[in-house]
Amino acid sequence: MTTDASTGNIPISVFDLRHTFESAQPLTFHADYNPGSNSILYTMGRTIVSVGQSGGNEKGTLTVMSKELGIAMRDAVKRFRLGDDMKRIYRIINTDRFTDEAIRRYYGMRLTVNDPWETTLCFIISQFNNVKRIRKIVRALKERYGQPIKDNTGRTIAHSFPESKDLLGASVKDLMGCGTGFRARYVKHAAEYCTYNLDIYKLNPTDYDKLTEALMEINGVGEKVADCIALMGYGNTEAFPIDVWVKRTMERVYFKGRKKTPKQLRRFADERYGKYKGYFQQYLFWGGRQMDEEVGAYA
Repeated sequence: MTTDASTGNIPISVFDLRHTFESAQPLTFHADYNPGSNSILYTMGRTIVSVGQSGGNEKGTLTVMSKELGIAMRDAVKRFRLGDDMKRIYRIINTDRFTDEAIRRYYGMRLTVNDPWETTLCFIISQFNNVKRIRKIVRALKERYGQPIKDNTGRTIAHSFPESKDLLGASVKDLMGCGTGFRARYVKHAAEYCTYNLDIYKLNPTDYDKLTEALMEINGVGEKVADCIALMGYGNTEAFPIDVWVKRTMERVYFKGRKKTPKQLRRFADERYGKYKGYFQQYLFWGGRQMDEEVGAYA
């Protein structure tokens, strides 16, 4: 951080910064976490923001540091969904032993609401990929196509997350050079489509059906990726992304290992958790990944 950054504090409850960062959300892919200080460093436009947690995950404080402090603090409240009543949400989604154990292990893990374009690009890149490679690709795209962020001496200290228009001059070959692989053509189409055809910042975040329908007009955005974007780019907790981990865990825990279609799994979640099924999904997804060897014990 630059020395002219200002600092502000936000009181928090039922929040865990580390669990939130680690749980394969957009911040996982483009922010940097420091376990020693329990803090995250990320870019917000052309501004660097540091967010650190002190105190416990039941009650504590988020310390926000940025040159654009007011904007950064409002962003932190929105991005980390600090207005959510997590205890109420836990009462709704905690309906079985598996979810109870996932909540116990990852208590305070929040869904995040990120910039819609950042979320779109991150989840297009995430397909058939792992966190380490996703981070490497996003870092390469930022360094090659993001705008330089300079300190008071004029030295470049970071790069912004590239906007869709920043990628317009990139060829498929250029994008593949950043490690995108087969996803390069999807990234190129998304940049062009979101610059010229679709203003993703004007989509209605509360209309799930129209929102996901519009997002799936982007090449490379199918139902699962559209749900990820709706959930973590627009904050629509009706979205219920189903990947291999979610499908496998649900079948083992709730259906005694019987195979189910994504439509059947979505109906199950909708009937059981309603508008909070997006939160249930995050604990199901992350718990299923981290507790894979133990999942059968909860069936």
